[in-house]
Amino acid sequence: MIDASIHPAQVRVAGKAPTHPRVLSIAGSDPSGGAGIQADLKSIAAFAGYGMAAITALTAQNTRGVRAVHVPEPAFLRAQLDAVGEDISIDAVKIGMLGTAEVIRTVGEWLSQNRPPVVVLDPVMVATSGDRLMDPDALAALLELLPHTDLLTPNLPELAALLAEPEALDWDAALRQGQRLATGAKLHVLVKGGHLPGPESPDALVAPDGTVTEFPATRVQTAATHGTGCSLSAALATEQARTGDWHLTVRTVKDWLHGAITRAGELDVGSGRGPVHHFHSLWPAVHAAEPAFSAVLWDDCAPQRADILGLPFIKELAAGTLAEADFAYYLSQDALYLNAYSRVLARASVLAPNEREQRFWAAGAQNSLDVERELHLEWLRTRPTEMVAGPVTKSYVDHLQAVAFAGSYAEVVVAVLPCYWLYAEVGSVLHADRLFPAREHPYGTWLATYADESFAQATREAVGILDAAAQRASGAERERMRAAFAHSAQFEVDFFDAPRRHAKARPSRRRD
Repeated sequence: MIDASIHPAQVRVAGKAPTHPRVLSIAGSDPSGGAGIQADLKSIAAFAGYGMAAITALTAQNTRGVRAVHVPEPAFLRAQLDAVGEDISIDAVKIGMLGTAEVIRTVGEWLSQNRPPVVVLDPVMVATSGDRLMDPDALAALLELLPHTDLLTPNLPELAALLAEPEALDWDAALRQGQRLATGAKLHVLVKGGHLPGPESPDALVAPDGTVTEFPATRVQTAATHGTGCSLSAALATEQARTGDWHLTVRTVKDWLHGAITRAGELDVGSGRGPVHHFHSLWPAVHAAEPAFSAVLWDDCAPQRADILGLPFIKELAAGTLAEADFAYYLSQDALYLNAYSRVLARASVLAPNEREQRFWAAGAQNSLDVERELHLEWLRTRPTEMVAGPVTKSYVDHLQAVAFAGSYAEVVVAVLPCYWLYAEVGSVLHADRLFPAREHPYGTWLATYADESFAQATREAVGILDAAAQRASGAERERMRAAFAHSAQFEVDFFDAPRRHAKARPSRRRD
């Protein structure tokens, strides 16, 4: 039954993550464009969301500081909220600057009546420049918003103010404060270490039960940090609406923000604390001087490609002299692998930022089950084979599943790619060298699937998706992508070599 207090526009299809989350920012305006509503809308767009805004305050500010603040009547804010909420289904809400108790209570009343799926509250009390932005009388009202909040993102002075405690002077003290706030208010708290001295700038996600997950990072030496809190919280709201996983969301957004701060100097805006570069991974000029990421990975896996083509299994497979028992073992392992692989492709579809990529990975997942696996099992039906996963299969599957459920979308894409790319390479090389006659070869039907143009086209599309994901990724994320790819590429070598190892372990099953 649908709650009658919820407007029909607010009802979402259960379990369906939005491709382009509709995110409402409730915050103040920054005419210089680096913070507030302006930063929020840029962050939402950077994460493929549709941004909306209800303005709580007008500021006169620039990169050097805040000069004046004007707060419109709360009734006008409520009119903005109602106008948006009655017409558009809202997937997430980010709340920023709320200057007075009346404004805060107006937002609280609207939240209690509409209950958006995701609410991220950035308790803006003090700007990066040091200017105080919240009326001191509003703190008690702000605490009343916490029951409507899923994630709170205070900086260290704000964290201390919410607890009525002195500001934490080290990371351990900050984590303890985050735990007290998270367990007391029964919500997630993102503890941010940016205000602490030193070369590191860690963050930590504290769950309502007090569990802490840390996200380490190296501090970027720059003065361009205007609007970092606004940008972070808006991006978190957008990404969480798509993933539904706070840990994955925080990791992905933190990587993005690190890149936005690192490349902020390219904007050259203002003479004070400049804004971060929200679109550092989207503008055409980004990485223009670098080779395509796929080219880097292809060079990285040159040893694995050479190893595969040099394996006795591949040479005997090409010549048609491979023992049936070895081929049967390989197909049995591949059939078991594809069952798990299809689930990882389905995960990629869930994380994909657009409908085209969602459809591509979903089709790949279905194909793994309906076409390739069935082709394997058809051959095995007339040749009794034990269907038990071997050590290589288990390790490969464990690797893919670990990336799928702990890594970002880009990391999932790169981890599954070798199964496309290296198989397509093997099929292409074997056919190009005319190493077997198509009709008479005992394994020709199976080999033909990997030299088929439709498979080659799917591989090219997967590589294109990878390059697009790498463009959006931060430097740290691209390093993790290279590591995930390297592991998958080596597992491909081991997978082709597994029948030989299996035969050696069972001498009675070897062919003379």
